[in-house]
Formats: sequence, structure tokens, C-alpha cells
Amino acid sequence: MVVTPATPLPEDVVGEPLRAQLEAFVDQHRMVLTSCLHGLDEEQARRRLVPSATTLLGLVKHATFVERVWFDEAVTCRSREEIGLEAGPEESFVLHPGDTVASVQEAHLLACAASRRATASLDLDDLVHGNRRGPLPLRWVYLHVLRELAQHCGHADVLREQLLATSSTTAPPVEDR
Repeated sequence: MVVTPATPLPEDVVGEPLRAQLEAFVDQHRMVLTSCLHGLDEEQARRRLVPSATTLLGLVKHATFVERVWFDEAVTCRSREEIGLEAGPEESFVLHPGDTVASVQEAHLLACAASRRATASLDLDDLVHGNRRGPLPLRWVYLHVLRELAQHCGHADVLREQLLATSSTTAPPVEDR
């Protein structure tokens, strides 16, 4: 996991307000997911190990889509077209020739930073109006994103384990959460 001094771990915020706790859990899952690509080459990151289009690189690319849907579209009320996003989540897993480990990780880290900026002035009970479900409190958005990231971290754990078990080159393990 890549952690900066400004990134508190969940165990560091036990007595802190709910907002700090939510942000710590979301940040930890963001970093665990992007870290699933560490030590992999381009072919390994793109390798399909399941019948769906899910790959390790595709999971991180999809996580970027999730960040932009929930912390840009929902908060700013800009359309996906305006933001430059795919129409739906299925398309966000599709890898293009220009997608590389470095470019997808960079896009994800930039999207996470933009998410933090977009929500910095909001309170957990503030409503965001840009989601198709209608107005939602920011607290719900954090919980939804945390649920999605946790699910995809699990997918990444299994895919990385499968990949490394079948690979002649072993990448370093991703640190435990």
C-alpha cells in the first residue's frame, strides 16, 4: 500500500469524527487497489483470468471512473459526457492501446486528489444533486464508494494471486490492509 504522511490509516482515526474515519477507510482502499499493479508488467496487468473483461489494469481504470462519477458528476452535476466519461460502468473496464500501468495509476491518483478537493468544503449531511438516484447526502456517497472499492480490492486480491501463481516472474506481494 502506498501511504503518504498525510494519509492516516483507519486505526489512527478511531477516536476521530466520522468524516475522518470515512476518509481514512476510503483512502486506504484507493491505495490498496492501485497498488495491485505494483511490480507487474503491461501484459500481466492486462491479462484476463476470468470470462469477464475484468483485469487488474481494468479494475484500477474502473476505480477512476467510480471516483469521477461519485465525486465529480454527483457533486458538480456535470454530465458524464461533459466530464469525458464512458456512459456506463461496463465500458470503464475496457482497455485501450494507450492504457498503461503508469497512465492508469496516474489517472487514478489524479481522480482521487480531485475527489478530495471536490468534497473538502462539504459536510457529510450536505446533499449532492448530480446522481440519477436524486439528491444524496455526501455520507451515503462515501459509504457507496467504500463498498465498491472494498469489493474491487477483493477482486484484485484474487486476480493478483491467480496471476502470480501462473507467472514465472513473481511480483512483490501487496501489503496487507
